[in-house]
Amino acid sequence: MATSSRTAAPTRRRPDAPRSGSSRTLVALGLGVVVITALFLVDAFAPTFFAQPLPTRAQDGLTLALSVLIESLPFVILGVLLSIIVQVWVPPGAIERWMPRAPWARRAVLSLLGMFIPVCECGNVPFARGLMMRGFGVSDTLTFLVAAPIVNPIVIISTHAAFGFSDGILVARLIGGFLVANLIGWLYSRHPDPDKLLTERFLETCEIVVQERGDRGRRTLAQFVVELRSVMPALIIGSLLAGAVQVLVPRSALLAIGSDPALSIAAMMVLAIVVSLCSNVDAFFALSFASTFTPGSIVAFLVVGPIIDLKMMALLRTTFTTRVLAGMTVVVVLFAFALGTVVNLLV
Repeated sequence: MATSSRTAAPTRRRPDAPRSGSSRTLVALGLGVVVITALFLVDAFAPTFFAQPLPTRAQDGLTLALSVLIESLPFVILGVLLSIIVQVWVPPGAIERWMPRAPWARRAVLSLLGMFIPVCECGNVPFARGLMMRGFGVSDTLTFLVAAPIVNPIVIISTHAAFGFSDGILVARLIGGFLVANLIGWLYSRHPDPDKLLTERFLETCEIVVQERGDRGRRTLAQFVVELRSVMPALIIGSLLAGAVQVLVPRSALLAIGSDPALSIAAMMVLAIVVSLCSNVDAFFALSFASTFTPGSIVAFLVVGPIIDLKMMALLRTTFTTRVLAGMTVVVVLFAFALGTVVNLLV
């Protein structure tokens, strides 16, 4: 049973030509020069803004970036392997026949699929790419991507180990992740042309995968190379951004507003986007703020982080357009703020 009108290999090309590799390299180098120049200007004209000197902050930023990369890499590899299993080894129709026909019911089932996949947000991206290459719709895949890093079994266990059932944090996180995933899935299901939500590079990858013929072993190796080449540069760039932002934003400024019901939610959402922690361990990081921040702000942190942190945005950009990511960010931030406010009122 087909789950979407979209085929695995779209034949229509988007009108805008993809940016060349040399242009992307020049843009990346230019941004790097701007960031380094800004760091030296801050040290020169505002030396008291940061307590530590520039070399120490640079070393800390590199250490943080490497820790994010090392923490994420095993899950990315696992996600790539799961993606290959879905695309190459699972027979056609084996997954689709278990999906409900109604779009809302199909998205609800896909949003709970993460309960059976012990992969954090990094590994879910290549797995979701594999689902779309099988023919799953963009809105269906987005529903899975948003919910899976929150409702997967390791995240449930770690969140319970950190907070138990106190202040309803665990329950609010699970319900919030399920609801915002289906909200985003429903919103993008209204789009008249789903292919325009995808990057040109991903559409070309779909064509390469579908055209690939031969035995399963050869297809497995080819797909492994294709997926790693797609997600690894984004993962490295996202990790570097996360490390840089963490040493550029004074954390004392965030901690100073932790007791305010509204500002604490905003601060923890910003912190979630910046620190880019794996959803399997972010509950223990949030636990260190539980004594100074409101329960609603902790819930907002635990919902926002797995969906729209810097690392996740870089990974999602390999597949979805910038407009999609901007729309997701607005929806998730507004939803998380509303959810955190409700938790603060009820607790």
